[in-house]
Formats: sequence, structure tokens, C-alpha cells
Amino acid sequence: MTATERNIAAADQHSAHNYHPLPVVVATAEGAWMTDVEGRRYLDMLAGYSALNFGHGNRRLINAAKEQLERVTLTSRAFHHDRFGEFCSALAQLCDMEMVLAMNTGAEAVETAVKTARKWGYRVKGVPDGRAKIVVAAGNFHGRTTTIISFSTDPEARADFGPYTPGFEIVPYGDLAAMEAAVDDDTVAVLLEPIQGEAGVLVPPAGYLPGVRRLTRERGVLFIADEIQSGLGRTGRTFACEHEGVVPDVYVLGKALGGGVVPVSAVVSSREVLGVYRPGEHGSTFGGNPLACAVALEVVAMLRTGEYQERAARLGEHLHHELGLMTGSGAVTAVRGRGLWAGVDIAPEVGTGREISERLMARGVLVKDTHGSTIRIAPPLVITKEDLNWGLEQLRAVLGDAAV
Repeated sequence: MTATERNIAAADQHSAHNYHPLPVVVATAEGAWMTDVEGRRYLDMLAGYSALNFGHGNRRLINAAKEQLERVTLTSRAFHHDRFGEFCSALAQLCDMEMVLAMNTGAEAVETAVKTARKWGYRVKGVPDGRAKIVVAAGNFHGRTTTIISFSTDPEARADFGPYTPGFEIVPYGDLAAMEAAVDDDTVAVLLEPIQGEAGVLVPPAGYLPGVRRLTRERGVLFIADEIQSGLGRTGRTFACEHEGVVPDVYVLGKALGGGVVPVSAVVSSREVLGVYRPGEHGSTFGGNPLACAVALEVVAMLRTGEYQERAARLGEHLHHELGLMTGSGAVTAVRGRGLWAGVDIAPEVGTGREISERLMARGVLVKDTHGSTIRIAPPLVITKEDLNWGLEQLRAVLGDAAV
């Protein structure tokens, strides 16, 4: 039995089967490359679903974590610590907002945004108690808590987890007329991904996000942008909303905020919105811990240079040009995305997304499928053009072989 087989067998025997990972066991990683337990190298074209925007083992982030590890890692919010205020100030400034509510995971941040919108609706907007409604889009992926899957349209995410949390209305993604019809006097927020990642990297029609922004302002409703996957440089801008000149009322951030080192998430908004909280009404033992703040502060500093946004824009233009050429082969039916983020639909006769992912793995490239026929491409923003081209060559070879 190989080292790979032993590791996978141990995982299968002792872990819940809530994931279906590719049969590769990673041992080390650096930059855009990973090495498995057999010594084989792979180009990472997924980047932990955008959690690794700055690459594996980024020295600035590792050094920031090491330095903080020697000082203090956790105080809980029972006490102040000397990195928290600095972190909140820096992140608020990056977002051009006023206040930060720090959490750990993306799902925690979405839950926090939901609670925030409801509390704001009751305290500020004056919605009658118990009637606050949040409008969301079909095809969304905001996390996997009971409340969040209550407004999912993915049967795998919802099945057997009811009863479901009320207070949400689902409308088609990209349909502004449906959004207008759904927003009523009890609506406290519209919660959207500016680009839907899990759905296949779906970019909404031009004008949709500005239309939602205009509607929410007119109706006195919060616009919450879930930028957990799309934000922090991935699309060629700091936030995906910027591509259409939209500034939401609330940003929900995570993944890359922790640099792939520690889980860090946050809700970032105005004083009017986040100022509704009073001590004891919401919290997290690890939220905003010193280690998380130290790493996230370095992430913010790196984003301030604009270097990573520029790389994502430049290499993303090249990525989409090359993928666009593949649509003429018959093996690819559609390509979507922005920056270094793409959803590639595979023709059914060529193979499923899973099959294409496995064939790419055999050639040293790691991607992941979604919704049967789609593969997602989202390499670390530090990837070189040469490595990106090599990865695309492997995709062309796999598609060519499959089409024969």
C-alpha cells in the first residue's frame, strides 16, 4: 500500500464522509505549488477556494504569524490586546468603512451579517418584531450552518437538515425585476455574492449590482455583499463590487483575510449599522484573536500596495483569453469569471467536471469541479505567467485527449 493509499484509508475510516476530495495527499506547499506524500508536485489552480490568494507559505504572512506566536495568541474578548484596535482600524480603512466585527470562518461572518441586519431592522428601520426579511439569490453559497442552508437552493446542502430557519425570500440571481418585487416594508437586507462562486463563477448581468444598490437605497434596505471568495484581490480589484462602481452597506469577508494561515473573517460596515450591538449580544471566543489580527494586518498591508490586484487583473485577462480560445474546440461550452477566477463548463460528451479534474491531477494540475459539468480555476495570485500557461497547456491536453 502506498503512502497515498494509507493516508486516504485512514481518513475514510475515521472521518465523516462530508467531502469527496481528489485522491491526492498534500505534504508540503510553496507559492503556487504543492507536493504530495509520494514526492509528486502539483500546480495549485484552486488556492483553497480563494483562501490562498497570496500563495502557500507566503513569507510575509508566515513571519507575521511566527512573531505573534512568540508573544500571545489568545486572550478572548474578555480583555483587550495590542493588535485588535490596529486590525480593526486597518481593515475599516481598506474597506472605506467605519467599524469591524471580527469572527473566524466565513459562515460565522455570514451569520453575523444576518443577525446584524435583523437587529438594525428592528432598532433603526423600525420593522415590527419577528418580521424582518432578508432577500437572497438562487444558486447562492454563503456557508453551511442551519440558518444559511435554510436559504440555499442546493438540494445536497439542504436535504435532511430541516426544520429550516424562516425570514428569507429567494429570487433568481441577476433578475432585478424579481428583486424589486421581493423587497417590501419588512425587508431589512439584500444579501448577495457579487459573483457566485459555488454556482460556477457566475457573473451577474451588467447593471444588476448597481440596480440592486439603487433599489436598496430607495427602499431603506441594507445591501450586504458576501465577498468571502470574490474579495481581497481575486477579481483584479480589492472587491468584486468595484467593477461596477458599487459600494455596499456591509462587506462580509473571510478566506484570504487569514492568508491561508489562520481562519479570519469579518463584517465591515458603518457605525450606524454595527453600532446597534451592545455588550453580550454577540461574540466569539477566538474572533479577533491576536494571532488572527497579526496575520490579517499583514494581508491588509499587502493589499494596500495594489500589487496583487494588478497581478490578478493582468494575468486574469490572459487566463480568460486562453480559456475563450478553448470554447471553439467543442470540449468547452462556456467560460465565465473575472480576474484570476473562472468557471469552465465541460461538454457532457467530453466528461464530467470530476473526471476532468482527475485527469488534470494525473498531469500535475489541481482544480475542483462543481455542479457536475463545471471546473473552477482560481490559482494563487502569486502564480507566474509561465506556470499559468503550463497549467493551461495541461487543460488543453486533457480536453484534446477526451475529445478524441
